[in-house]
Amino acid sequence: MIIKVFANFREICGDKTVEVESHEGDTVIQILEALIKKYPAYEDEVFTPERTLKPFVHVFINGRNIIHENGLQTVVKPDDQFALFPPVAGG
Repeated sequence: MIIKVFANFREICGDKTVEVESHEGDTVIQILEALIKKYPAYEDEVFTPERTLKPFVHVFINGRNIIHENGLQTVVKPDDQFALFPPVAGG
């Protein structure tokens, strides 16, 4: 699965996308764990110690925020568009 990463998340992997191994029936949390296995620095950037998404970190599947689906348990397909956004400040 191809994960599109944005803003400072690109600094961790050095690119706009990361490819991770995925299987039919994987959930968002499994994809994020595959990303962390490849780039351990994402661990502290994405998850709280309780293994929930950090505040203002957003995951979109096919343009839809997972908070409107089943959160981290949302099932994804290998050809889904997976986007990972860090907290962004503006003003």
